Amino acid sequence: MILLFLGLALWAAAHFYKRALPAQRAALGEKGKGFVALAIGLSILLMIFGYRMWDGTFFWGRTSALTGINNLLMVAALYFVSPGPSKGAIFYKMRHPMLTGFSLWAIAHLLVNGDTPSLVLFGGLLVWALAEMVVINRAEPGWTPPQKGSIAKDAMFLVISLVLLAVIGLVHSWLGYNPFG
Repeated sequence: MILLFLGLALWAAAHFYKRALPAQRAALGEKGKGFVALAIGLSILLMIFGYRMWDGTFFWGRTSALTGINNLLMVAALYFVSPGPSKGAIFYKMRHPMLTGFSLWAIAHLLVNGDTPSLVLFGGLLVWALAEMVVINRAEPGWTPPQKGSIAKDAMFLVISLVLLAVIGLVHSWLGYNPFG
């Protein structure tokens, strides 16, 4: 349990560091990127081990309907974390497509994982993503959307998202978590 909380805290601290302590981050220069990457890598390991080691209370489980909704949300999440929104014609005015995709990923996982470790992990990451959007909007209020792209780019990244969902589903199945029911 402690490892999971430490992982979440380190994840948030590494991501908020640039905006919370901008002078200290700037003083590190390029080395700062390495430190942040190392902190994020360590946070992921802590979250993985903390999640897998924690046996918590079980509140709900997967149903056919929740599995279907999860998979639809995952297609959207994969699309939003791709370059599609900034290169396409439909969502190019969206300010935070990656954080939106990350939020959808967390919500999708909360739908089908109703145990305490999942609520802490995915709920904590969802709260972080939403807070990150607020912090960015306050720190950088002037934002200009990229130039509008083409529908063809939207379609291309949607197809890539579907292929990625199949690959991720296969990897999940190999690990013993069949996401397709």
